[in-house]
Amino acid sequence: MRVAILALAMLGALAGTALGQEAAAPPPGAPDATRAIDGVMLPPYPKPFGGEINLNAIESKPFWQPQIVPPKGAPNILLIMTDDVGFAAPSTFGGVIPTPALDRIANQGLRYTNFHSTSLCSPTRAALITGRNHHSVGFGVISEAASGFPGYDSIIGKDNATIARILQGHGYRTSWFGKDHNTPTWTASQAGPFDQWPTGMGFDYFYGFVGGDASQWEPNLFRNTTAIEPFLGHPGWNLTTAMADDAIHWMNQLNDINPDLPFFVYYVPGGTHAPHHPTPEWVDKIHSMHLFDRGWNALRDEIFANQKKLGVIPQDAALTPWPDNWLKQWDKTTDEEKKLYIRQAEVYAAYLAYTDHEIGRVIQSVQDMGKLDNTLIIYISGDNGASAEGSPNGTPSEVLQFNGIELPVAEQMKFYDAWGTQFAYNHMAVPWAWAFDTPFKWTKQVPSFFGGTRQGMAISWPGHITDQGGIRTQFHHVIDIVPTLLDVTGIRAPDVVDGIAQKPIEGVSMTYTFDKKNADAPTTHPVQYFEMMGLQGLYSNGWMLSAVPKRPPWELVGTAIENPASAFTFELYDVNHDWTQNNDVAAQNPAKVAEMTKQMFGEFAKYQVLPLDASVATRMVTPRPSVSGGRRVFNFSGLPVTGLPRGTGPDLLNTSYTITADVDVPAGGAEGMIVTRGGRFGGYGLYLLKGKPVFTWNLLDLKRIKWTDDTALTPGKHELVYDFKYDGLGFATLAFNQMSGLGHGGTGTLSVDGKVVSTQTMDHTVPLTLPWDESFDIGRDTATPVDDTDYQVPFAFTGTIDKLTIAVDPPVLTPADQQKLLEAERNAASGQ
Repeated sequence: MRVAILALAMLGALAGTALGQEAAAPPPGAPDATRAIDGVMLPPYPKPFGGEINLNAIESKPFWQPQIVPPKGAPNILLIMTDDVGFAAPSTFGGVIPTPALDRIANQGLRYTNFHSTSLCSPTRAALITGRNHHSVGFGVISEAASGFPGYDSIIGKDNATIARILQGHGYRTSWFGKDHNTPTWTASQAGPFDQWPTGMGFDYFYGFVGGDASQWEPNLFRNTTAIEPFLGHPGWNLTTAMADDAIHWMNQLNDINPDLPFFVYYVPGGTHAPHHPTPEWVDKIHSMHLFDRGWNALRDEIFANQKKLGVIPQDAALTPWPDNWLKQWDKTTDEEKKLYIRQAEVYAAYLAYTDHEIGRVIQSVQDMGKLDNTLIIYISGDNGASAEGSPNGTPSEVLQFNGIELPVAEQMKFYDAWGTQFAYNHMAVPWAWAFDTPFKWTKQVPSFFGGTRQGMAISWPGHITDQGGIRTQFHHVIDIVPTLLDVTGIRAPDVVDGIAQKPIEGVSMTYTFDKKNADAPTTHPVQYFEMMGLQGLYSNGWMLSAVPKRPPWELVGTAIENPASAFTFELYDVNHDWTQNNDVAAQNPAKVAEMTKQMFGEFAKYQVLPLDASVATRMVTPRPSVSGGRRVFNFSGLPVTGLPRGTGPDLLNTSYTITADVDVPAGGAEGMIVTRGGRFGGYGLYLLKGKPVFTWNLLDLKRIKWTDDTALTPGKHELVYDFKYDGLGFATLAFNQMSGLGHGGTGTLSVDGKVVSTQTMDHTVPLTLPWDESFDIGRDTATPVDDTDYQVPFAFTGTIDKLTIAVDPPVLTPADQQKLLEAERNAASGQ
């Protein structure tokens, strides 16, 4: 009894409580003691043991390491960013598309009208979560186009800890919902490594997709590092809503466990990157508003007037001219074209409005938990300008565009009713993107003009930002978000994280703009370089040096510019007095152009921008690390393997290959998928359909070619072989032929037990890429089928796969072939 009493007394002393007294702060060593750290090194060294150790526990004093907590007053953080949203799309910045959630944050806090991205998605995202320039952290371009140079390898090094890792080290609970375009393609499989996944970069929890885009109906979805398929058996399921549900659940669960735990939520939905996949209800709602019936030129005028009324552009700002040399005026379109184009814009607008609505639910859940007053909310509208990757006429499948195929309007009309559904991977026409970047020039991919980089942003923090509805016009960049978050939390940038010395943060804090008295203060970010795929620009103290694009962003396939360091013409803008880059003053200021050009290349050298590379499509097939490791023969045990992403399994494009499957059919027969890569919008599959062997090549949803046997396999063991002999020399030939159509053709044969049962010739094959959000699967099919008329996923194989072998035999170029290709490249680059 005496021992029990002593133990209770000890616990009471450690807790710092006494009967009838209010709880005091726990003393050092108590089980619930806390500690705010200086953050110089993460994790910090543990405190020395402060108790006593004697022979017996009853004579000793325990000591617990204090739990690390943020500095007092540090807020919760909700960091939101949408995808491919132009400055002028949302209502908050003059657009016609209703975005009440963004309006809410802007009206409760501040609108930022001079905030900039990198002009492309994953580079912006890498800069956003690290506070360093995108080249500094290896993301000079998207991971799918990575190359073996420090600024372009798509690896966020351990010396660039993310904001999540820093906050995690100070006691925050961290989560990432939505798009992860910062995991290198060769690490995106179940084989890892997972240090470049969200859970390896400081995020306690991840729910989203890996890669540039995903179907919202049937996405390649992960919870942490495990693939999940919640859409199976749930018609009408959509990731945009499911993601909001999961974020709300995560925050409420955390709040239920301990409402004092601070959170950092990084919320980055797929909207509005293609495919534009809103629910039918949102399409109907937008259609009834008739927002786009008068076309893109009238829309641009309407938005421009709205922007001046809202004050999000200066009253003397000029509307930049329509690019008649690139895009046609609305009144030059036919009635059929108008019908299609209006449909495209309405589905896009529905997607943005739907995305904003679900973001609004997440914001409301913070209020419902009673935490809105202590939550800093940053809502960035887009990670780059509006996307022009849909061709001047739009496309029912973005995968077509990335393979150099543009469908005429008459062909697109066949997909009219499917637009926005799971049966389309749709993208709108370029003129809409240009209009959604009003009043600026250009679009996504163009870093030298604000149409590619200007993002609307709103920030609210009740009690700290009191200038509700205020507008801030200081120049800032996405790298400024991390230092802003560190500033508001009272946390310093660490010198060492997990034993690795850290690179300096390259952005600056924006918190000075929170104070109304600083509404017109000069920017603290006076210089910022821009570069994307060889195209260059520099902002310096109110001047903007802008390289003029030679390739429009919608021409994704073609010849690279050989010498980007000297190939471009530069324009100069005094953006303090010319908000929209409307008046080029380079001719009047040659010394300023020369000065800024020199300064720009100094920035390039400083931040790992060199060497400049202006290629686009060819970068997509540049050799890079791979789990496949240059293998030519792939042997699989036959056990189910699913979800291997692009760049992980064998690549069957522009090559000869042989697929051999040894299967065992049970009594009563078998059916199901043996092996597949891709799905509804392009890919192949070897499967049994009602017992009959079938090999299908889906040529980007334009045509499906089948090899099949009329006889079902009998019970027992069988060998199925699909052999394809390719007629071309590989990608290089296609690239220098300007990619005028699909890849070269070849002849395929399907054999059963050594007997050829079907021979077909393909005039063309897929030249560049299959869908990014589809995978390589053995034994079942994930995401979408290669032929909806044959089967539906998961279509698991009901027999046994004893062994599967895939052997690739790529074409070999002779020295003479290589010389011809080199000459072709030079001639194409010089316009001959």
